[in-house]
Amino acid sequence: MAFEPFEKTDYSAEELVARSVQFREQLSARRSIRHFSRRAFPREVIENVIMTAASAPSGANKQPWTFVIVEDTDVKREIRIGAEEEEKAFYDRRAPDEWLADLEPLGTDWRKPFLEDAPFLIVVFKKVFDVEKDHRFKNYYVNESVGIASGFLLAAIHQVGLVALTHTPSPMGFLSKILKRPENERAFLLIPVGYPAEDAQVPAITRKRMEEVVEIV
Repeated sequence: MAFEPFEKTDYSAEELVARSVQFREQLSARRSIRHFSRRAFPREVIENVIMTAASAPSGANKQPWTFVIVEDTDVKREIRIGAEEEEKAFYDRRAPDEWLADLEPLGTDWRKPFLEDAPFLIVVFKKVFDVEKDHRFKNYYVNESVGIASGFLLAAIHQVGLVALTHTPSPMGFLSKILKRPENERAFLLIPVGYPAEDAQVPAITRKRMEEVVEIV
């Protein structure tokens, strides 16, 4: 593999602090939204935030991900039906009482209208292995790599002024079937993206303080 010089940018200590504060404040305002407007925006925005996500680091640079953009109304409806079927089974039969108790303050249930309301869905698939000419090639740290890319994706969506939700109906096999994905891919996240509805509300949550999440050694 060829190497090339790394083009670095030097900031003063003051600039480093200011930039870190600015980015922290921007991302601290990000919220998970369950009520979307149907207001349209260019698909190019989705393509750009996905390519931001695809710049994330990955194990051995295998880039073990596929991002499927869903904008077709009929396919979104089919995904909603599949997700609600799994979610209803989860809420009615599969979820432990403790889990349901933790979810209750958030006001969620098995109904998922946002899967049709949002102009775009992004389905993130992890590639558990690669296939080339009928040969399988191992990917490394797949969950970690796709998780990092998904974090990049959420930050990019927020940065452009849109909102999103990380939705994880379980199991998610219906997404592979509906979207006709190959056997080496598994659904990782289902993310509706768009503008918030005019009357959108979010739970009044608090975040842990620094001393609760940071240890300095």
